[in-house]
Amino acid sequence: MKIAVIKTNDAQTALLARLMRAEAEGEGELGMLMVGNVGVNRVRADCLDFSDIRTLEQMVFQRPGGFEATTKGYFYQRARSQDIKSAKRVIQGERFHPATRSLWFFMPTGDCPAQWYGQWNTGRFKSHCFFSPTESDCPQI
Repeated sequence: MKIAVIKTNDAQTALLARLMRAEAEGEGELGMLMVGNVGVNRVRADCLDFSDIRTLEQMVFQRPGGFEATTKGYFYQRARSQDIKSAKRVIQGERFHPATRSLWFFMPTGDCPAQWYGQWNTGRFKSHCFFSPTESDCPQI
């Protein structure tokens, strides 16, 4: 059995699963896993905009800087079993490039910018661009 890289419970795991689906269902399972990486990284980070984020619930509903999906009704649907399984994968430390160390992602209208809010682009998956801090800025990720 794998050990979780962040503390969580069933309700928080389901919350992450709902976020992953609401933010990236159109990107398929891999895209949803990458959103999960960003969420888990924000809980682990203890740096930059995430120095006060310690739980998945704090991460999902962070203001400012939270997720647009939390303002839409789709986010509030019950978590599906396959999404909970995916959420557990990222909670147990599975990482997927380009979201391996990412703390941010967004869907641009064109190409990914080299930087976003001072963070470097680490790649694109389908319509989302991912951005990661340097290891010196956020060594905990």
